[in-house]
Amino acid sequence: MDRLFGQSKKPDPAEQVREWKRQINRECRSLDRQIRKIEMEEFKIKQSIKDHAKKGNTDSARVLAKGLVKSQNGKLRLHTTKAQLNSVGMTMQSQLSMMRQAKVMKQSAQVMSAMNSLVCIPEIQATMSAMAREMTKAGLIEEMQEEAFSVLDDSDVEEEAEEEVSKVLQELIGDVLDPLKVEDRELKKEEEEAIPDMGQDLSARLAALTN
Repeated sequence: MDRLFGQSKKPDPAEQVREWKRQINRECRSLDRQIRKIEMEEFKIKQSIKDHAKKGNTDSARVLAKGLVKSQNGKLRLHTTKAQLNSVGMTMQSQLSMMRQAKVMKQSAQVMSAMNSLVCIPEIQATMSAMAREMTKAGLIEEMQEEAFSVLDDSDVEEEAEEEVSKVLQELIGDVLDPLKVEDRELKKEEEEAIPDMGQDLSARLAALTN
C-alpha cells in the first residue's frame, strides 16, 4: 500500500544490522590480506638491508630502513583499524539481541566513537562513510560533521622518526654497524693525535732555525 502512494517500505532494522555485520567481516578479511602482503614485503626489505650492509652500502640500507619503518607504522594502523571494526561488530551483535525484545535500534556512543575514526582510514573510507550515513538514518549514531569524513594524511600519521630508523638498523645489521663505528672512532682519534705531533715538529724546526 505504501508503494502506491510513493512511499518506500522502511528497511528492517535487524536485517540492516546483519548487513552491516557482513560488511564489517568483509573489511576485516580485506585488512588481513593487506597485512599479510605488507609482511611479505617487509621480509624482502629486511633482506635487502642486510645485503646492502654486507657490501658497505650503509646509506642505501638507511633509506630502506626508513621505508621499513613507514611500512611497520602502516601495518600497526591496519591492526588498530581491524580491532575497531571488531568492536563495532560486537556492538552490532548486542543490537541484534536487544531488537529481539524491543524491536527498535538503540543509539550507541561506542559505535559513534569508532565510526568517527574508521571513516578517516583510506583503505575502508568509502565503505565506512556509506555505512555511517545508513546508521545515522537508522538512529544508531548521530549525524557526523562533513569534516569527519576527511581521509587522514599519511605523511603526518606515518612520519618516520630517526630514532626508529636507527633502532631498525641496529636490530638488523648491528653486527655490521658496530665495527664501522669503532673504526670511525679510531680514525678520528688518530687524526686528533696527529695534530699535536705536527705542531711539535714545527716547533722543533723553528727552534733549530733560531739557534
